[in-house]
Amino acid sequence: MCDLSGDGSIYVRERGHLRRVDGIVLAETKPVSSSCRRTKPLVFVLRKEHFIFTYNAEGSLRYSAKTLFDISLLFIADNIPHVDSLVGFPEQIGERLFAAAEEKHVFFNPDVSQRALQLFSDAYGEMVLGSLCLRNRFPLLHERMDEIKTFHSLKSLDLFGCRLGDSHEIFQHLTSDSLASSLIQLFIGGNGLSDVGLQRLTAPTRMFRKGLHNLQFLDLSYNPISERAIGYLTCLPKLQKLDVSGTNLKLGPGLKTTIWNLMGLVYSEKPLDTFDHSGCKTEGWAEQVINQWETNAKQMPKQRKIEESRTSALRFFGRQKFIREVLHTTFSTQENEEETKGERLHFYKPAANDRMSEIQLPRTTRDHAQPSCCNVKKRQHQSERCDSPPTKRLSSSALTAEDMELLNNY
Repeated sequence: MCDLSGDGSIYVRERGHLRRVDGIVLAETKPVSSSCRRTKPLVFVLRKEHFIFTYNAEGSLRYSAKTLFDISLLFIADNIPHVDSLVGFPEQIGERLFAAAEEKHVFFNPDVSQRALQLFSDAYGEMVLGSLCLRNRFPLLHERMDEIKTFHSLKSLDLFGCRLGDSHEIFQHLTSDSLASSLIQLFIGGNGLSDVGLQRLTAPTRMFRKGLHNLQFLDLSYNPISERAIGYLTCLPKLQKLDVSGTNLKLGPGLKTTIWNLMGLVYSEKPLDTFDHSGCKTEGWAEQVINQWETNAKQMPKQRKIEESRTSALRFFGRQKFIREVLHTTFSTQENEEETKGERLHFYKPAANDRMSEIQLPRTTRDHAQPSCCNVKKRQHQSERCDSPPTKRLSSSALTAEDMELLNNY
């Protein structure tokens, strides 16, 4: 029984129906005694969101109250910053609570969005977001960097054309312990990533054996990397497929031999479907949240959006380089894709049960390639050494001067 109209009329819910009771008026609120701790009387406020409004066949408006469970979800969503943890709650409840928080626009409030997403990610992992595609969505990545870092159960991450450069803050997240155990696919092509940037990205993996050790598919296409960068990828023991199209690497016997000897990958005569980006998409409960972020960003005032993008770009790239290169990054990347469409540098690791005679293995400059069984055992031994934690500290002679400089920065 409650007062919905505020004029004293009483409504009673009986057998699932809400009806008005005539002739009954609520008594006035009694004054609170001075001995009571509360200074204000408790007033139960009913909101429109607690009811479901529908129309019947005659066109009349009808409404019914929501269940206590749904009302409780809305209350928790309103107070999500005060929730300590959601670990242990069933997935069905978590999904409905996430939908209630989305309905309350919790994830669009910069004050609480990061905290709220962290709660859901810690409890439900990849169900919140298992795959994230930010291909050529540079503004979204930089505007929502803090929220994106909370997705630590991603299996696939597409950052193609996001202008990362050689020292982007997302590198630290990519090599974090929380993301390292789940990330399998990484697409970082078209980002102006050079040998120095790839060295910095793989430094935690090479030095501390942390981060990217479960990576299986890697896209480095349309980056200005050289053959020297291949040496930085030897610390990825589970790498199965690699795309280096549109880089400074030139297809030839030398490149095939180097990649085979260092990584155990062979050149694919046909383009691999993994790198056509047709199957890369955003999947999870937060899919609509990601799309709404981008929609809201497009609705920002034009002048404010231009100033923020210009400031962010100038801060990272520098004025001269920004004017010459970054302004036309998208167009140049598309042109390079068209020019090199016929020449794809895709490499893959052949399966152990494949007949090695059918695969044209590259030959070394001195002798013929060793028997396949020897190569497989050698690479397996190297992989085991890379997976297992180091028993001794790495000697300084095993690291280059640049590696030692990076090590000192950590």
